[in-house]
Amino acid sequence: MTDALITAAWCAGAYLLGAVPFGLLIGFAHGKDIRLEGSRNIGATNCGRVCGAASGVLAFLLDMGKGFLPAWAAARWLPALLGYPADPGLWERGEWLALVAVALAPILGHVLPVYLRFRGGKAVATSLGVLLGLPLLRWMALAAFGVWVLVVLVTRYVAVGSSVAALALVAGYLGFNWARAWGACLPVTVFVVALVAMVLARHRANYVRLWRGEENRIGGRKAPHPPPPPPDGPLTA
Repeated sequence: MTDALITAAWCAGAYLLGAVPFGLLIGFAHGKDIRLEGSRNIGATNCGRVCGAASGVLAFLLDMGKGFLPAWAAARWLPALLGYPADPGLWERGEWLALVAVALAPILGHVLPVYLRFRGGKAVATSLGVLLGLPLLRWMALAAFGVWVLVVLVTRYVAVGSSVAALALVAGYLGFNWARAWGACLPVTVFVVALVAMVLARHRANYVRLWRGEENRIGGRKAPHPPPPPPDGPLTA
């Protein structure tokens, strides 16, 4: 099997795992379709809003795990399968590109899940899991998560915390890896910048609600939302 086929097989498996809508499935277990309530997002935040805090935490951990597992496994075993040097410091752009492709797959799976006709969530938890699975980005991901916790505690807005944490991640990555960011690690740089841009873009509706004063705060009174559209996808409650 060629290197391209091996990488493609890993990407396909990572995508299918990332596409599993854990928040929606947890909602179904509670007899609810979270696409019809709250913000109608299939992610952990809306799952917790509709089904309770414990369900939200469970959805967050599962969404994070489906990103962490393929990224960690790829970083651990894919280089040996492809015949890359054991030391990532010796990798060229091609080596990094294969790892980044597998890391991106579960994020795309969450955002564009094949099981739900490609209508998914914002991928914040899944992205965090992917970043924690990659040695080059692990510590910056932990720092960004700390920023997320701090901002959410201060503002009580999950969307604000996610956006600020995403910007902190790209700033930290470029600040600590500037010398390598535009050389051998260019695929990682493109991945980080694209990931942050995607997270920000997926929160467009949240920014509109924040501007209108309609965004839900943690522990606050639920702001009204317009009537929900019918759920889209083959899964039903």
